[in-house]
Amino acid sequence: MDMNKAFFMKKEERNPQWKLIDAKGKVLGRLATQLADMLRGKDKPEFTHHTDGGDYVVIINAEQVVLTGKKWDDKIYDKYTGWMGGYKTRTARQLRPEELINLAVLRMLPKNKLSAQIIKKLKVYAGSEHPHKAQFASAADKAQAAE
Repeated sequence: MDMNKAFFMKKEERNPQWKLIDAKGKVLGRLATQLADMLRGKDKPEFTHHTDGGDYVVIINAEQVVLTGKKWDDKIYDKYTGWMGGYKTRTARQLRPEELINLAVLRMLPKNKLSAQIIKKLKVYAGSEHPHKAQFASAADKAQAAE
């Protein structure tokens, strides 16, 4: 690479990997910032703002995520349906664990068209079982073939 030229990743140059993260005992906000960076590709040296260069992330044990303080009862998640009387509020305790992590990460992504594509790479499961074992097996096979 020439030192006088800027690097911009193209769609063909990206090489997404699959990462497995156990959310057991982790604080929701700190976990969500790590996930948002991994999904966008900000943890890689070839990060480019306009390209989806991040990895696929699978979260297991989402039901054992931790909220500090009294956030289980005090944190309010609200939405407006657009209809009269359509203002809905729920606490963190009323949300499913998958929904809780998904909302935290989604709200940390930039508000643009690229974030809709990025959030699809996040797979969240309440328990320790997930259907993505084949992706991790193929990633290990590719790593062994490269050596």
